[in-house]
Amino acid sequence: MEIKKVGVVGCGLMGGGITEVCARAGYDVVTLEVKQEFLDKGIGSIRTSLERGVKKGRLTEQEQDAIAARIKGTLNMEDFRDRDIVIEAAIENMAEKKKIFANLDQICPPNTILATNTSCLSILDMAIVTKRPAQVMGLHFFSPVAVMQLVEIVRTLVTSNEVVKAGEAFCKSLGKQPVHCKDTPGFLANRLGMAYLVYVFRCYEQGLATREDIDKAMRLGFNHPMGPLELADFIGLDTIYYIMVSMYDELNDPLFAPPVILKKMVTAGQLGRKTGKGFYDYK
Repeated sequence: MEIKKVGVVGCGLMGGGITEVCARAGYDVVTLEVKQEFLDKGIGSIRTSLERGVKKGRLTEQEQDAIAARIKGTLNMEDFRDRDIVIEAAIENMAEKKKIFANLDQICPPNTILATNTSCLSILDMAIVTKRPAQVMGLHFFSPVAVMQLVEIVRTLVTSNEVVKAGEAFCKSLGKQPVHCKDTPGFLANRLGMAYLVYVFRCYEQGLATREDIDKAMRLGFNHPMGPLELADFIGLDTIYYIMVSMYDELNDPLFAPPVILKKMVTAGQLGRKTGKGFYDYK
């Protein structure tokens, strides 16, 4: 099961990052958006990233041009008709994802692998709306995609071994380090990471220490490159809140119940770096 042509649904932060790393690795990539303005913004971000690579001496201008030439933006899902794999990186909404997978199943050739970049939703629920559930898997990249090496390869109860092997080879061809995990809420990294963050939030909420000292303790005491509250601001507090809610709903485990402070910050629009304010002020 050889992969040469890649499709990506979504050209936002994650979809754009996946598109870029695939094109850098030599793949022909078609990236889809729902509106021209979203597509222009996504392609523009990729171009900016490539230009930054040239300025830093990591890419030549010829390499930049070759990578850009391997990327095609589209508003029409019909352009996925010749893809070997399509990776969905749309909004974290199950109804929308099911709709996307049902449409991809109708459009893509029978041998096409369908993958999702979801961070916590059930992949089997997406797979069963298709006529090819054995060819549906999770490929969960981490942000920023160009920098983070980890990709979670998530298999459902019905994903074939051949598809898993193809997914692993594909991830390695991108220079990524894959880990294998089951289709359970939060998969592996978020199951571990959210348990860590939820307790950090509770400690901060209870006034155990200042935000600066909490972050310093984990950076210097456990050699973490970034403190947990800094990390939360980087990820986005709304994203973390959504993941925690989804995991709590699925597992019914109080461990993942979002702390009150997190809910209030999200309600106030204090989402971290992307809004200029979270646990820290970035304005």
